[in-house]
Amino acid sequence: MARRKLIAGNWKMNGLRTDSAALVSGLISRRAAESDFDAEMLVCPPFTLLDRVGQSLAGSPIALGAQDCHIEQTGAFTGDVSAAMIKDMGASYCIVGHSERRSGHHEANALIRAKADAALSVGLAAIVCVGESEPERRAGKACEVVCAQLSNSIPGGASPDTLVVAYEPIWAIGSGRIPTADEVVEIHSTLRRCLHGLLGGHASGVRILYGGSVKPSNAREFMLLPDVDGCLVGGASLSVDDFWAIALASQGLPA
Repeated sequence: MARRKLIAGNWKMNGLRTDSAALVSGLISRRAAESDFDAEMLVCPPFTLLDRVGQSLAGSPIALGAQDCHIEQTGAFTGDVSAAMIKDMGASYCIVGHSERRSGHHEANALIRAKADAALSVGLAAIVCVGESEPERRAGKACEVVCAQLSNSIPGGASPDTLVVAYEPIWAIGSGRIPTADEVVEIHSTLRRCLHGLLGGHASGVRILYGGSVKPSNAREFMLLPDVDGCLVGGASLSVDDFWAIALASQGLPA
């Protein structure tokens, strides 16, 4: 079945109020001027900017997402942010299980699944991230690792409307190192088969994004590959020119 491309920008721990205003206004202007554009665009700023960016995006076709959420909706969890709070800011997506959370915060699959469940319970779609380390790839375990992560991280009752999967090889994130087309195809086809085992007929509609050193120079090549339904973009999403060029690449349009 046809799946609409999704171009998602993960700002990570970047951005102040003035930065976000210029970035968002630039993206809105570019998107409004491109009548033939048919991909979905999403920006995921840090928590401090969710409200401001959400207000700026209101009425535009660009969606708002968060980079993480807590498993509970309220309670004594100092410093945490709930999915309900994120939804209240106007967001429609939440990233969970990014490798920087899995490694830096020691988040296991069970916790990631609980976060995804929390997101779905308030009407957010979960972007569940998976990816292998360099030692795991060298050992020939990349497919095994990402399928295990996916199987144990996605929430029950997930559907194409509530779930996006993002494959980000850990060794490629921010490194400038890029997997080959064959390596990307192998993992994405593995994830699609894994989804079919978990979700049955719903699996065909779930979008699988590629992430990891995505740039304007390589985005089109990635998005022409089978089962690559868009990109989760890190550093390049902080530049209007670069992020928009990647978005255009998803449509086969010139930058």
